[in-house]
Amino acid sequence: MNNTEKTMDKIIALCKNRGFIFAGSEIYGGLANTWDYGPLGTRLKNNVKDAWRKRFIQERRNSYEVDADILMNPRVWEASGHVQSFSDPLLDCKECKMRFRADNLIDDFDPEAHADGMTKTEMFDYIKAHHIPCPNCGKHNFTDIREFNLMFQTYRGVTNDAKSVIYLRPENAQGEYVNYPNVLRSMRAKLPFSIGQIGKAFRNEITPGNFTFRTIEFEQMEFQTFCKPGDDLDLYDYFKDFGKQFFMDLGLFPSLGWGEINGTHDRTDFDLSRHQEYSGQKLEYIDPFTNERYVPYIVESTYGLDRTVLALLCQAYDEEVVDAEKNDVRVVLHLNPAMAPIKAAILPLSKKLGDKAMEIRDELSKSFMVEYDETGSIGKRYRRADEVGTPFCVTYDFDSETDGYVTIRERDSMEQVRVPIAEVEDYIASRVQF
Repeated sequence: MNNTEKTMDKIIALCKNRGFIFAGSEIYGGLANTWDYGPLGTRLKNNVKDAWRKRFIQERRNSYEVDADILMNPRVWEASGHVQSFSDPLLDCKECKMRFRADNLIDDFDPEAHADGMTKTEMFDYIKAHHIPCPNCGKHNFTDIREFNLMFQTYRGVTNDAKSVIYLRPENAQGEYVNYPNVLRSMRAKLPFSIGQIGKAFRNEITPGNFTFRTIEFEQMEFQTFCKPGDDLDLYDYFKDFGKQFFMDLGLFPSLGWGEINGTHDRTDFDLSRHQEYSGQKLEYIDPFTNERYVPYIVESTYGLDRTVLALLCQAYDEEVVDAEKNDVRVVLHLNPAMAPIKAAILPLSKKLGDKAMEIRDELSKSFMVEYDETGSIGKRYRRADEVGTPFCVTYDFDSETDGYVTIRERDSMEQVRVPIAEVEDYIASRVQF
């Protein structure tokens, strides 16, 4: 199936029907641009997290993980610039009262316009000159463009006179920046070293409704490398390639179109210098060999977890013709086996064989996620497993009772092999490693 034949509606339907992603608060009519991960979606998401931790924390030298709090001292966001300038250019339709991002209006009207490079005045003039209509009512009658801060604001304190403003973090990176001196001291770290974090972030923005690609609550996999000034450009190039290879190893390839799921940036000493200024705390590094003092540079490589999951689902989704004459088409997720939520489906050929098959299921579950399915024909059970990306089906049949073998069917090729029951765990484990 070509990528051009895939639609977001098909992906959304699969996610809802097979337990990957549900609309948030659905029984109450939902809440726009919020999504809940179901049993399989949660497992897929955790597999991506595990892969990131293995690649970025476990396998790398001098790499440390933190879990910073979502709520931070408001001065953090003043130092970072978010209080003053973290905003979206929004305008309202005077006719239907709907609110839109000005840059989205322009880019949807003409993708070659590149609204991200325009000022507010240039965006408004473009919308007016091209008579861009309201996507909701079709009329052209907009307010001026205004900047709306994207941070969710709340209050700390229990009485009105004691309340103080705090924010839900709009990104994870500041948690790594402010913990730089703590990690440096406690881990006896030496430059270059890295701090990574997986966590929630929140942005009160107008979203285009493209499923989980842009939401008001999302997860990031952040990675900051602190280095000596002058070493930053080589690290910047290195982490661009490192991130690309990580995505390719997950099973992503550059064929899905454009949409940011990773940003790698050379931030120089901006972040630590700002926090040093606003906190009054010295954030200099003292070189143990030369006694030179300097504020480290930072190379940031951040990964959108929700967007990565969505990209994996879009990449893997396929409608494969098995038998054209019989109009036999199977829906299958060609997920990297390491990312698949369920590694193996245990299928007794007959319900009479259920007890023995369940014993295999219970033994395999000690090593990885498996499921047991005894309902329907074996063919239908294969198709259910294909649809959620399960790479292996293990069938316990009547011959298994006497020869001690089971049939293992591979998802992508649909080929089948007989394997001794005692070797099933090793057979699967060797094929689902990241």
